[in-house]
Amino acid sequence: MKMKKFGIFLIMLAVLFPSSVLAENFLEAPVLPGGKVLVKTDARLEFVVPKGHNEVLDYYRNALKKFKDIRIREWKDSTYIEDDGALPWHSITISKDAQPETTIVIVKDNWTWILGTLILRFVGVFIVLLILFLAMGISGSLISRAVGRSGEKKASA
Repeated sequence: MKMKKFGIFLIMLAVLFPSSVLAENFLEAPVLPGGKVLVKTDARLEFVVPKGHNEVLDYYRNALKKFKDIRIREWKDSTYIEDDGALPWHSITISKDAQPETTIVIVKDNWTWILGTLILRFVGVFIVLLILFLAMGISGSLISRAVGRSGEKKASA
């Protein structure tokens, strides 16, 4: 009978407190202890910690200072920490809401992001080359007209 009550207690505990963060990292990204998980999948972890934005940002600055390919971007409503290296996670977003709690979102690096960036760069290179080609064509035609006119003036004189 005691075992049955203990089992029910464990099930109730798991149902009532499923959102506590038990791991110290997610996809090799550090997770601030003491948070409550809002969404957790294989590719995304969204959780809330009872700390201010600056405290959370200081934690992540210290935890990630050993990595060389980390970029921190300050946006109006959040701070965006991005890994440009080979870590399994892509970004950590820290909200700047004026609440006593701060929302943190860790997103896994995925092929959609990688291929999208490569395609954007590929298309960008060809757009720049097309603009240069058009500018050189226009300048070439203007120069050839100007040289042609001056040659006609010299021939007629």
